[in-house]
Amino acid sequence: MPQEGTPITPGAHTTVKHSISRHDSFVFQPIRETLFSFPSLAVPVASYAFPMLQRRGLFQSLLTLVIVIAGPSLHASQAVTDAPAAHILALDGLGKGSAPLDGPWQFHLGDDPSYASPTLDDTTGHNGWEQLTADKPWGMQGHEGYTGYAWYRRHIAITTAPGAAPDIALLLYSVQDVCEIYWNGLLIGRVGKFPPQPVWYYRPPIRTFGLGPIGLAPENTGVLAFRFWHAPPGSFQSGNTGGFTATPILGSPIAIATLKETSDFRWLRAHQLRFGLSSLGALVALLGFVGWLRDRRQWLLFWMGCYALGAVVIDLPTGLRLTLPFTTLLGLQQPFFGVVSIATFYVLILLLHLNHNRRLMWIVRWVAIVEMSFFVLDAVVVLIIPYVPLSRAAIIQWSDAILTAGFTPLQATPLFLVAYAVWRRQRLAPERWLVAFAAFFADGIPTLASAFDQGSRFTHWTVSNHIRAPLFFLNGNPVNAQLLSQTVLLLAVIYAVYRFNEDERRRQARLEQEFQNARELQQVLIPEDIPEIPGFTLTTAYKPAQEVGGDFFQIIPLLDHSALIVLGDVSGKGLKAAMTVSLLVGAIRTALELTSEPAAILAILNRRLHGRMQDGFATCIALRLNPNGSCLVASAGHPAPFLNQRELDLPGALPLGLIDNATYEETTIQLQHGDHFSLYTDGLLEARNATGELYGFERLNILFAARPDATQATEAAVAFGQDDDITVLTLTRLATA
Repeated sequence: MPQEGTPITPGAHTTVKHSISRHDSFVFQPIRETLFSFPSLAVPVASYAFPMLQRRGLFQSLLTLVIVIAGPSLHASQAVTDAPAAHILALDGLGKGSAPLDGPWQFHLGDDPSYASPTLDDTTGHNGWEQLTADKPWGMQGHEGYTGYAWYRRHIAITTAPGAAPDIALLLYSVQDVCEIYWNGLLIGRVGKFPPQPVWYYRPPIRTFGLGPIGLAPENTGVLAFRFWHAPPGSFQSGNTGGFTATPILGSPIAIATLKETSDFRWLRAHQLRFGLSSLGALVALLGFVGWLRDRRQWLLFWMGCYALGAVVIDLPTGLRLTLPFTTLLGLQQPFFGVVSIATFYVLILLLHLNHNRRLMWIVRWVAIVEMSFFVLDAVVVLIIPYVPLSRAAIIQWSDAILTAGFTPLQATPLFLVAYAVWRRQRLAPERWLVAFAAFFADGIPTLASAFDQGSRFTHWTVSNHIRAPLFFLNGNPVNAQLLSQTVLLLAVIYAVYRFNEDERRRQARLEQEFQNARELQQVLIPEDIPEIPGFTLTTAYKPAQEVGGDFFQIIPLLDHSALIVLGDVSGKGLKAAMTVSLLVGAIRTALELTSEPAAILAILNRRLHGRMQDGFATCIALRLNPNGSCLVASAGHPAPFLNQRELDLPGALPLGLIDNATYEETTIQLQHGDHFSLYTDGLLEARNATGELYGFERLNILFAARPDATQATEAAVAFGQDDDITVLTLTRLATA
């Protein structure tokens, strides 16, 4: 690089050289730098080279170009000797290239509109002007902790290359303060918004500004001025900030656009790994929530989804390079930091099987409530910063510090959960321990860095910088401890989900086999071949709400040509109800060896079920049907049957299994030829449509008045909206027996 002049005293003249060309960087750069470093050699070299050109025709072009390139630097050195007494950066041959505006800038604290004027005397030491470089913030150059306004100025002498367009452009690296740019006193661009309601951005992308045609003063110089406003730092920010974060670059519009594209590409390349993790995190969140919605008992999937979603939302603004105000971004992120932290609590609790400890769950619940309250209050404090007068900034800083000090220790809860599980010697699958420890480190590392950030402008601790420093680079992507722990956690979660799905698949296969066995058992218990009953036409229909149900019926011909019919409904659904049905059917067959009286059979069934149903029960109706049409009926809390379109009035009784000594009454009815007798379970009566309306007795009366067979009655309820097991049995008395 060309050598820069040193700071000068008033009255001296200094020139800084940047000869620019995009086509000579590889061939002529070393020669040019040598001539720039030792200008006294330029004339002897030229004097010696030109006679040689006549004898060395093969190298004539090469040496001629070297001298031509070195020549403008000598010319420009003479051209700026008449410039004002200021530190001047000379850019010679500005054509299609660019040059950094490095070296000393004139710097002044405070604010004055006249600081943008190109005629202002900004000599070092005069009226508070000093010199700083633009490659690092003013907080690292003797103004630590300063907040408020400050100005940078740079005098620039530009000579364009022959035939080059006079337009120039500026590339400004990420500026996290409010900033205005002036060229020769004219405002050419702004970043953010100045007080009284300031707006500044968090890591905004590189910006470019067109300065238009050079339009320099007659002395061949111009002044580039930057006006900055630095907000009071938060509790987590050091005092080593303010102003420039990297040296601006000046050049042709094409060169500046190329630099911006190159920088954007490098940024994208350096964030490939984080983008990949965010994409996988979004997928984990989606699968977690979908799995939880399918089975609300899978709370592990829910909290994994919350953790992944929170992490994705936190990284989203940076990944999309959204230009959001700093306070808005941080305020919106704060609650999601709480979501990630609390989700980590519950993921660890469920993975480590600590959810059965009620006292621990109560403690963690209150820790989560308090922590989220701190995060939300801190978000409110951050969001109102732009609307608080600067004179009250200390109140905001203290509020932020107190709230941060409140939730930071609570974020260490995963440490105690893992330690407690180890102390309890929990026996868990390896993948669960892997996720537990990965979640602990993924949450603990940023928490530790954040803890060391607090008050760093007073403590001057740099531990957080070391924590966030890259451990290694992977294809241009910096990998630090936090990113590495998040990667391990994501891989551990994927592996754990895979193992969980495999275990779930095996469990479902076992359940399916059990249901298949239950279906086969129920097919044995529910007769498919209906026996003939002399003098009657009999139809049956059975429609379980699930794979297996709790309804049952039995039709058993007796030796005296009569028949026993038992129909019932066990509380509950599924496999448990089906097992109770098998018990009842076996008990009915056993009871028939002792009696065929309906009331006595119900009493035997009641004693058999009492104490075996775990607060469950069964309703049942039993009847003995004789060939002459007489029917003896007893009910145990079951819906009364319909005779034609009239519901029978039967004595009330308790369902089976509630008390040990229940008794039941019998009612005798006579069926005439043509009578239609219907028995059913409450699944028919309680069918429910999409609006929640029940089928009800009114529709039931209309249905049985039409004398349907069992299949027709069942289909009517299913079409209305089945909600429970449905069983229907109909008898029609024939004219002759």
